[in-house]
Amino acid sequence: MTKYLLWKRGRPFTVHELSLCQHLLDQVTVLATAHGAREVERIVLQIGPLAGVEISLLAQAFSIARAGTLAENAELDIEPAPIRVRCQTCGAETEASPAHLACGRCGDWRTELVSGDQLVLASLQLTLEEDHV
Repeated sequence: MTKYLLWKRGRPFTVHELSLCQHLLDQVTVLATAHGAREVERIVLQIGPLAGVEISLLAQAFSIARAGTLAENAELDIEPAPIRVRCQTCGAETEASPAHLACGRCGDWRTELVSGDQLVLASLQLTLEEDHV
């Protein structure tokens, strides 16, 4: 068995994508049930490159975790979220790259991360009970 080692905030940890999928599916189930859905057709996630998530492992984990849930046949769509920083010097909000979080306007390195480290449940496509009556 292969064990992957990733880094998060300076600490090593083992693969956590399956746990993320299980928690995601718990949240999806609550939302789907609250809306009277009989099935989840599609799940859309927005994931930033600094989220600490290995996309290919998340997709594999999802195919395992969804078994026996309302999302058993659901399609998982992953949309990339851009890295954006706010400059503490000039106040500009600009896009950045994982290896270069400097201000895109003035080039200063004193920036605050605005987005790019998120994992967001962006939307769900549901089949409602009344759709098949």
